[in-house]
Formats: sequence, C-alpha cells, structure tokens
Amino acid sequence: MHVMKWWKLGLSAMLLAGGTLSAQAADPAIARGEYLVRIGGCTDCHTPGHFMGHPDAARFLGGSDVGFGIPGDGVFVGPNLTPDKETGLGTWTEEEIATAITTGVVPGGRILAPVMPWRGLSALTKSDALALAAYLKSLPAVSNKVPGPFGPTQTPTVMVMSLQPGGAYMAAQTGK
Repeated sequence: MHVMKWWKLGLSAMLLAGGTLSAQAADPAIARGEYLVRIGGCTDCHTPGHFMGHPDAARFLGGSDVGFGIPGDGVFVGPNLTPDKETGLGTWTEEEIATAITTGVVPGGRILAPVMPWRGLSALTKSDALALAAYLKSLPAVSNKVPGPFGPTQTPTVMVMSLQPGGAYMAAQTGK
C-alpha cells in the first residue's frame, strides 16, 4: 500500500509538471514500431516534403508529394500510411499491414510497386512487423489522397524521381 501511495504521488507530480503519459509510451510494441519506422526510412517516401528538404511534420507519414518513375512501369507515389479511413490504412488490420510490408501483397491481392522495399522487409520477425503496424495504427489520421499511380503513358502531376539507365538520363539532359 505504501508503494502505491508513492506511485500515485509521483504520477500526480509529473502530470502537474506538464508531463503526459501516452498510449505509445505505455506500449512497448508501439515504441518498437516507431523505432523500426524511423531507422527503416519509411518517412523518406511517405512524408510530404521529405525529398524537397522540408518534411511536413503535420502530415507525418501522410503520403508523399514526389513519385518514383520506373521506365515501362510508370510513376508511383508513396501512399498515406496513417490510419485515415478514406486515404490511408484506416480500414486495414495490423495483420494486413504486416503482411503487405513483408510479402508485398495488399488486401485484395495487388502487389506493391517495385520501389517499395518489401523484399528487404520480408526479413522482419512477425513481432517486429506487427509492432510496425501497431505504430502506424497509433498515429493521428491524416487526410491526404496521394495522386497516381500513373501508367507509363500518363503524365504525372507530381515531381518525379526517375530510375533509369545512365544513357537514358543523359539523353533527357542533353536532348540527344
């Protein structure tokens, strides 16, 4: 009983001092998922502004504003990974998210674009994949429908990072 009294007093003092206890801080799986998202570079391709040097923290993991161009395949924009039900992963279960990032197969059976590094992420343990999914589901929902994907003959409406052979790159630069 004595220990419980001190615990309550310490918690009260922390809250009065302006601290908060979040569900994220209390859940080790979510903390692990955040760690994996950050070291895995998920923010690079899924946060607006990242490739322009000014990531939009208000739309963290809310979908990119730059696409990856793959010759013959088209342009793919990193989608919204927040739990928004209309434009993000809000209707996906944690198991479906874990499956998509480790197998490349999304609900409905579509295969992710080749630029998504699911082959590397296939080495994640089941618990790490589910922790990553739990973290994504814990984020504030961001309403942001990314454009695309754009087929090989469609004109993208976003800036494009192009993956192409050196000769094709030089021809585009010089017009030759």
